[in-house]
Amino acid sequence: MTDKTGLTEVGTVTADNADVTAHTADPSSDASESGSVTDAPVTTDQLEREGDIAADYIEEFLDICDLDGDIDIDARNGRAYLAVKASDADNLRVLSKPDTVNALQELTRLAVQNKTGSFSRLILDIGGSRETREAELATLVAHAIERIEGGATAADLPAMSSYERKLVHDIVAANGGYRSESSGEGRDRHTVITAA
Repeated sequence: MTDKTGLTEVGTVTADNADVTAHTADPSSDASESGSVTDAPVTTDQLEREGDIAADYIEEFLDICDLDGDIDIDARNGRAYLAVKASDADNLRVLSKPDTVNALQELTRLAVQNKTGSFSRLILDIGGSRETREAELATLVAHAIERIEGGATAADLPAMSSYERKLVHDIVAANGGYRSESSGEGRDRHTVITAA
């Protein structure tokens, strides 16, 4: 049986700044970064509702799959964030693969949109998949920087979602001496790293 824990505030959504402007969505969510998703304020109440709807959807999915897991709901950077955890790491191994997480995230976003009538930018993490992906992205950035230090003028990373590109931009900024920008359109959108 799954267990949902309540929404907790994480940093950016507070009573003082409850209106957080929505940023662009993942290309995989049928919205481009050029603004086809209208920027609308996201309130804490909206994020709580999205989180509850998404948790119900994921809980039902886990029950159908006969998998045990606990669901934590947070609000981070103007998005509902769901983390599915299990005491037995093997329990969620199949679901925590990147492509599976992304597909299930899109289905969950559609379930939320169906109930709310609004596009959802929620993030789904299954079995620590997001933390694992962040480590992989840090390794990609390190290799790209090595190529630049070896004489390349720029290093292109593979195409990835806007969420992952944001993580890459943050990693590059933390390294100092380098800059990154997104290039390309739709599913081909990727990050290019250059020396600052």
